[in-house]
Amino acid sequence: MTGGELPRTLVADLPTKLGASVRVCGWVRENSSCAATPIVVLGDHTGLAHLVAEHDGRLEDVMAGLVRESAVEVVGTAQRAPDGSTRVVVADLHVAGPADAPLPIDEQSPPEQRLDWRHLDLRRPGNRLIFEVQTTAERAMRAFWAEQGFIEVHSPKLRPTPNKSGDQLFAVDYFGGRAYLAQSPQFYKQMAMAAGFDRVFEIGPVFRQQPQPTSRHDTEFTSVDIEMAWIGSEDELLAHEEEMLRRVIAAVQAAHADEVMRCFDRELRVPSTPFPRVTLAEAKEIVAATGWPAGPADEDLDAEGERRLAEYVARTHGHEFVFVTHYPEPSRPFYHMRCDEDSVQSRSFDLLWNGLEITSGAQREHRYDRLVAQAEARGIPIDLIGGYLDFFRFGCPPHGGFGLGLTRMLMSMLEVPDVREVTYLFRGPDRLTP
Repeated sequence: MTGGELPRTLVADLPTKLGASVRVCGWVRENSSCAATPIVVLGDHTGLAHLVAEHDGRLEDVMAGLVRESAVEVVGTAQRAPDGSTRVVVADLHVAGPADAPLPIDEQSPPEQRLDWRHLDLRRPGNRLIFEVQTTAERAMRAFWAEQGFIEVHSPKLRPTPNKSGDQLFAVDYFGGRAYLAQSPQFYKQMAMAAGFDRVFEIGPVFRQQPQPTSRHDTEFTSVDIEMAWIGSEDELLAHEEEMLRRVIAAVQAAHADEVMRCFDRELRVPSTPFPRVTLAEAKEIVAATGWPAGPADEDLDAEGERRLAEYVARTHGHEFVFVTHYPEPSRPFYHMRCDEDSVQSRSFDLLWNGLEITSGAQREHRYDRLVAQAEARGIPIDLIGGYLDFFRFGCPPHGGFGLGLTRMLMSMLEVPDVREVTYLFRGPDRLTP
């Protein structure tokens, strides 16, 4: 290269460098070598720029031989092209990383093939935008929690015991014994409440043995979890999540609205609060009125039922969100607090965004005797959960929280129908690579 110590210029900054020498680095997106004057389109993560060689046969030959997706470094002069775009008149070009030809995927390749070559698929601008949105969303969450006095914890992902049924947990060898990959940081969040941490959050991986492939399930994903002590009821949790999501969407809208519209044809709208709320019983009545079987009273809505409920809420409330509350006791974990001592309903909730469940949460039962009774009623051996129950023997405050699926949130935010598209590297029952 002849650029010496020239700093790198991003494509988006080329209009500010007109007439100056620049060094640009990126990938060959197009190559019109058959034209009278070869034009190569170089792309980096900020945009596209034309590369032209004016009256330089050697450079024209080099550029004519460039393979798409090769990584190149170029030194030249930034100019305004006749059509108003920005181009670089090349003085020197170095192929830092040549690409093989032909490429193994293109825009028409099926999803599984694109996942096989995920690093190439991620070069598409729309794919990078997904993770820019994710980064902005997480920053907004952390900023909100900092204002609210939360601290961050990192709970262990290896646990010593399975759940009662043993379903949905991956077992691994642990020094000749057996350990299990955690499907939630739930118990560890509650331990933080007993420890006096007051308000905690965690953004981390969880693992669930989901045997059947679906468009919204994965076996490893990122969970966003919070837990809050000294709450009066689960209503405080709903209000907290409403404000958190309002702040997240506002941040993403401010940073990425135009790009999201261009890449996903999706208009981001900051939601009004409070979000609509219906009990599970009311939700089932709404779904049944559409002609879809809502299922038994003590079972959750299925995916189609959630979609129909969301359509109803959008039509009647003009809202993308709806909380479903008051799930019957048999359909929720034993540690959820009941609405009252004799109630079959729990202080629990799910949040649907555009018909997709993104959150599950509840006020927890913090009273030791009640917890023991609820566990025994489910047939859960007390010795199996003795370590967990110890959290509540020495003064544990009222508390509750929720877990939000990060990829589910991105699916709903960008209206992407398949979880594989919003996951950096997807893991499912039939995929463990790359």
